[in-house]
Amino acid sequence: MRKALFILIVLVVAGQVAAQSSEKKSKPLVLFTVKNTPVYTDEFIYLYKKNHLNKEDFTDKKVNEYIDLFVNFKLKVMEAKSRGLDTTVAFIKEFKSYKDELKKPYLAEKDELDRLTKEVYQRLLEEVKASHILVFVKPDAASADTLAALSKIQSIRTKIVAGGKFETVAKELSEDPSAKSNGGSLGYFTAMQMVYPFEQAAYNLKVGEVSQPVRTRFGYHLITLVDRRPARGEVEVSHIILRTGSPDDKKVKNKILEIYDQLRGGRSWDELCKEYSEDQSTKDAGGKLRPFGVGALSNIPEFESIAFSLKPGEISDPFQTAYGWHIVRSERKIPVPSYEDLKDGLQKRVARDERLQQVGKKLMEEKKKQFGYSENTSVKNDLLNSADSSLLNGRWKYKGAASLKAQTLFTLNSKNYQAGQVIAFVEKSEETSPPISPSAYMNQLYNRFVEERLSEAEDEKLMAEKPDFRNLLTEYKEGILLFTIMEKEIWTRDAGDTVALRKIYEQNKMKYTAGERVHARIFTTSDKVFLEQVKKKIANGDSLKKEDLKKFKTAQPFRNYAKGENKAVDKAGWAIGLHYTEIDGIHYMIEMTNLVPPGIKSFQEAHAQVVSDSQELLEKNWLAELKLKYPVRINNKGKKFVVLELTKK
Repeated sequence: MRKALFILIVLVVAGQVAAQSSEKKSKPLVLFTVKNTPVYTDEFIYLYKKNHLNKEDFTDKKVNEYIDLFVNFKLKVMEAKSRGLDTTVAFIKEFKSYKDELKKPYLAEKDELDRLTKEVYQRLLEEVKASHILVFVKPDAASADTLAALSKIQSIRTKIVAGGKFETVAKELSEDPSAKSNGGSLGYFTAMQMVYPFEQAAYNLKVGEVSQPVRTRFGYHLITLVDRRPARGEVEVSHIILRTGSPDDKKVKNKILEIYDQLRGGRSWDELCKEYSEDQSTKDAGGKLRPFGVGALSNIPEFESIAFSLKPGEISDPFQTAYGWHIVRSERKIPVPSYEDLKDGLQKRVARDERLQQVGKKLMEEKKKQFGYSENTSVKNDLLNSADSSLLNGRWKYKGAASLKAQTLFTLNSKNYQAGQVIAFVEKSEETSPPISPSAYMNQLYNRFVEERLSEAEDEKLMAEKPDFRNLLTEYKEGILLFTIMEKEIWTRDAGDTVALRKIYEQNKMKYTAGERVHARIFTTSDKVFLEQVKKKIANGDSLKKEDLKKFKTAQPFRNYAKGENKAVDKAGWAIGLHYTEIDGIHYMIEMTNLVPPGIKSFQEAHAQVVSDSQELLEKNWLAELKLKYPVRINNKGKKFVVLELTKK
């Protein structure tokens, strides 16, 4: 959980800072060194501002406290690096994945990104309705399979052009399983709801026109445009749903009609929704759903169609979908916002979308030019010719002349790369090849090696020119290392060592005291009707069985609760017996067995505090060792600078 939250924060910030200007600034001062490795003032200032949003945090005392914490952080990272935690396969894979995501907003060609973003917005103003026929072929299929699929889709097109009805041909020949029932119809959709080549073809067609074969990662498509209309934006609705197991479930139908009659009779929507709706996530909030646009509910088109047909405040007649019986109330219509309002968000989506990858080859050539790439053709040919069938199985070892390894294969960013480096890279690769020739696969691996070196050159350039990128990348990298080493050294070290924990408990018993407590267990449910049934059962003298208890949303076992620790317990009142209460739509049943007088907590009761104290002691001792191992020197000039910079009005 800690790790996931850290990743999410970094990626959100990445999208925000990429659009900010990166003016060239003078070289930052050194704040401190850890074993002669400098830590600069700009990194500290960036992190401090990011993690402190309140004005009262920008004081001399707070900044100095944070410097101490930052020193400790860097000591732990230094130790993680010294253990090689940044060289493990798992670390390299994870770091590369997120680094590539962070780079995208920075590296996208600005003109191309702007053009594609505007294209997306223009398409969002329009909805198109299309049908398609699919002939499946894998993206990495052999040439023979690809040609066979292309030939088949072309023959299908010929049949349609000659007068065949698109819907009929789709039912007969399309390899999309749903075409058998829908004739290839995809309904209405808008930009960024289909893969880019498909979207591109659909929006460029005239109504009634049939496309040429379109290749996507799913295979070859024929597309016909059925209709186009102005976009309807989004709609926000509330709903009441009764789920049904079969289409002819009369009991459910009669119940939804009864609810509808009560609505018409003036009974409150919220009250009926809370009482009857079987959507547990929305019933206590009036059944309100998040706003959605066209195509978002393509799996239940009846719901989408009715939702868009209603006026704000209007309630639909009961209707049935594959999920059950519904009544829908329209809350509001939301038109497509202006381009300026959507621009930033759209740019981030486009930067990570397939449409930008379509210009990848062009960009790759431009990158090679930018970083002065040149290759030695004869050495490259010798390398390609050294490939044999073992390469296709991931077991290739170079058997050619040793002299080839020392020869320069290509130059990039004023640096020479020898054939031996590529040979070592290929020998480490244990991937099996798609069905192509050994030399063709060797060429693929060679290109991959070149692309990785280009990526490294880009990283160096970005790190030098974009402080925001450098700070984000450093923060993410060191965050992974901190998480990993803390897990090894602190978080899991003594957690299961009961003997060690009990020793700490016995030595510090007076620290683990509490006031008066109540021994209780808590059951929760959002179903008021169910709770009323439970109450009646208990009132009649019946005992609750395991089956009854399983119906509660949560069931917390007996433990001691102090005052102020649990709102429901406090609200119920401290008295032995069964209590019922409700907070924010959640209903509680609380069984209290006895009051516990003030005193020392039991080991079990104090366990969380003992673990925390154990970890605090471990970390304190560990940091003392790290400070001896990695001497820290504070630069007073740098320290004075960050204090002044962060406390100035």
